[in-house]
Amino acid sequence: MLAMVNILHFLVAGLLTALFARAAPVSGPTSDVILKPRDSPGKLVFCHFMIGITSNRKSASDFDDDMKRAKSLGIDAFALNIGVDPFTDEELGYAYTSAANNGMKVFISFDFNWYSDTTQAADVGNMIKKYATSSAQLMVNGKVFVSSFDGDKLDIATVRSTAGMDLFIAPNFHPELNDFGAIDGALNWMAWPSNNNNRAPTPGANTTVADGDQAYMNALGNKSYIAPVSAWFSTHFGSEVSYSKNWVFPSDLLWYQRWTEVLTLGSQYLEIITWNDYGESHYIGPLSSPHTDDGSSKWVNDMPHGGWLDMAKPFIAAYHAGAKTVDNFIEQDQIIYWYRPTTQSPNCDSTDNTMGQVAASVVDYTHGRPDGSEDMQDQVFVVTLLKSPGTIKITSGGATKSFPAPAGANSYSVPMGVGQQSFTLERNGQTILDGTSLKDIVDTCICGIYNYNAYVGVLPVDAPPDPLQSAGIQSLKKGLIVQTCQATPSLATAPATNATAVPTQNPVPANTTFSKTAPSPAYPTAPTAISAPTTNPLPAATSPASASLPSSFTYSKTTITTAAPPISQNPSPGATTAPVLKITALSQLFPTNCMYHPDIWAGPPGSDPPEYCDTS
Repeated sequence: MLAMVNILHFLVAGLLTALFARAAPVSGPTSDVILKPRDSPGKLVFCHFMIGITSNRKSASDFDDDMKRAKSLGIDAFALNIGVDPFTDEELGYAYTSAANNGMKVFISFDFNWYSDTTQAADVGNMIKKYATSSAQLMVNGKVFVSSFDGDKLDIATVRSTAGMDLFIAPNFHPELNDFGAIDGALNWMAWPSNNNNRAPTPGANTTVADGDQAYMNALGNKSYIAPVSAWFSTHFGSEVSYSKNWVFPSDLLWYQRWTEVLTLGSQYLEIITWNDYGESHYIGPLSSPHTDDGSSKWVNDMPHGGWLDMAKPFIAAYHAGAKTVDNFIEQDQIIYWYRPTTQSPNCDSTDNTMGQVAASVVDYTHGRPDGSEDMQDQVFVVTLLKSPGTIKITSGGATKSFPAPAGANSYSVPMGVGQQSFTLERNGQTILDGTSLKDIVDTCICGIYNYNAYVGVLPVDAPPDPLQSAGIQSLKKGLIVQTCQATPSLATAPATNATAVPTQNPVPANTTFSKTAPSPAYPTAPTAISAPTTNPLPAATSPASASLPSSFTYSKTTITTAAPPISQNPSPGATTAPVLKITALSQLFPTNCMYHPDIWAGPPGSDPPEYCDTS
């Protein structure tokens, strides 16, 4: 989204007129309801939600899980980012209805990558008027709340007169471009350190998020400031799409550092960026949240961020209360950890999706390793939320480091080690939390590309990892040179057969066990004949799954042994015959999707059995 400012401003007035005629406004009582303040008057938490990738949602109920999850965390309202897609009106109606049904608030955030801020002020006003009477509409001081991404040239007077009602307009205007005289507040989008020109910091050009806070607050005076909070930024679109962009902002421990910062900032509002922008890797919502694939599944598959949701909850409570620290809002001991799936060492240029020629309209494009990637540390990052002091042990690739962990929220980091990632909390000689991540760190090119997204986990495990749905992974292979990479989630997604299944929104009991997919006999090698340079050929392990999986893993002091890998295709004479394996799910066969004799298929009744790889 950031890379397309000032482009693709099309003449869409006719299309919008048709859209406005498509659906009636969301039904519900006319509302002048203001969200009841918590302990500190007026402090509200918003979260940016992308409507542009939800065209596969067919009813209001498809938004229910998002609304319920956000509300349970203490998020007050979703900022519904909209463009001018033909499905926008329908999906916006579903979102408003779901919010009303679930006691959640929402407001429209107009995306001026797609709207024109010079010609469509009346269209903006009409869209606001259409949804303003919904009981889900966020009202502030009796006024309809509305925001935007970009749009500095928007005629605010025309928006107000067209809407015909009192509006609280807090757009993403910029202090250097706008005097803020006509608006009620403003959103600062830049939640990451930058060079002040939409790229990572460089020597002599380093604008911190706190610098942005100060610039906005100075420009706003007594008007409302919406402070940004984000965990990550990494995008890696190549020539396979028209919106090619390839850069990162320094992120590392940003999620922890920024939450600590905003508790002392004192802004009236804050906005989490984002719930579901998978393309820029700053999503905190579930992978399974229904969405279409904009091509980002290449770096999003098997990369949940749910642990960031867990970490945010006590910070949101502290923010609402006006507290300067999170200590009194921690409800249970937790370890939240995250890291990139690969080290900086592999050279993926020969198979990366960004090496091709992008459209002439894309300026300042970086091929290969993302711009700014040198600022990302080869570290495993850990945050502890503790009721009382303990000791945290972090094992990365076999190297263990221990740290004293005070009560409250604290952060740690250790050098990345290739292999398993394990985490332990001890207190008074007892193990309180103990677990090994489902995602190993590797030094290879997963799917042949540079992946600077983050894998996020949490202890105790509160739910099985949520996989991308089929619509959210359908474009994984588009643009890939390594075509052996499968559009299939490969992390454990369900309890083992001897475990008790529980709904994903409820905590998993401490004795619940999870299956981990056994490795296939061998991974396909990368193609040898490609047009790009081959001085650093892609290693043999090119699947989204890790090249080697541990024989066991631990969650909350429960150790489970995984299924053995398929037996040799050609056992040696006189060798002891291995036991027959019962294959119950195709995920056990990833990436080959076929069995080996004498394995048998024991999948769901009526399902087609896979073929045997070793059948001549």
